Order: sequence, then structure tokens, then C-alpha cells
Amino acid sequence: MENEVLNTIKNRKSVRNYLDKHISREDLETLIKAGMAAPSAVDLRPWAFIAVMDKSNLISLADVMPFGKMLPNAGAAVVVCGIPEKSVPGAPEYWIQDCSAASENILLAAESMGLGTVWLGVHPIPERVEGVRNILNIPENVVPLNIISIGYPKGLEKPRDKFNPENIHWDKW
Repeated sequence: MENEVLNTIKNRKSVRNYLDKHISREDLETLIKAGMAAPSAVDLRPWAFIAVMDKSNLISLADVMPFGKMLPNAGAAVVVCGIPEKSVPGAPEYWIQDCSAASENILLAAESMGLGTVWLGVHPIPERVEGVRNILNIPENVVPLNIISIGYPKGLEKPRDKFNPENIHWDKW
């Protein structure tokens, strides 16, 4: 059964070519609210978000991200960060799962709003973490997980059908 949510999920794609069009603060806040609606272990929400609208910051981020050459042409970006000390006691790495769920919510919300995005991995590559941390003045106890580049799609990128029934195991491996 198809519905609006399933269509959004199936139509999500990585978009690297953007129109020269501004992303509003309100739209960024909507995306970040969607991120904050994600589940998190013990509802601790060990995340923080940096909305990047300044072109010089987008250009600087592209310089430290080997696959981030689309950032200077993006309308904005959201950096999803984790705060390990706010994660589940005894399981500090759960922040990665929590922030990944928040990231996917942002990607899906953007798709539903007609925006294009691409997830750029930062953590666990030390030089990327330090580069992003330095550009955006992120404290040492906060870890940038990814950068989500956001813009109005320039072309008509098509979603890929990634369904593979061979990856499903019923009841046991």
C-alpha cells in the first residue's frame, strides 16, 4: 500500500546540483525540528545541530570534505553533532545511532519539502572531524557526525531502487 510517507522514503535521493536559491531560516528550523523528532536511546537526545547559511562557511567546509564539493553551491547545510557525555551511561557510542536517526529524519523532511540533500560523513575520520570542528568552532566534547548539504535541486535526479530481497532473512539467518 502506497502513501505519502512511503512515497517520500522511496523518492529520497542524493542531490549534488542546486539552483542558486536561498534556503530560509524557517525551512532550516523545520528540518531541524524533524531531526529532533527522531527516537533516541532512553530519550536522552545527545545531539546538537548547526544550521550553516553563510557562504564562506560552506566554502570552508567544502575544503575539508573530500566529497563535499557541492557545498559552495548549496543553499545551506545542517551539521548533525553528537554529545557522547549525554548518551546512555555505559554506552557512550549510542549517540551515533541517535544522531543517524535524526539525520535520516532531516533527509526525509527535505525530500517532502522539495529540497535536495546529500549526507556527507564526517565522524570517524579524524581530519574531517577536526576540520569541521575548527571551521564551526565546535567544542571538543561535541563530535560532528555529518554535514547535510541542502538546496533546491537543479536537475531531475532519480531515486535508485535499492530493494534486494536477497538481503532479507526470515526468522533466522
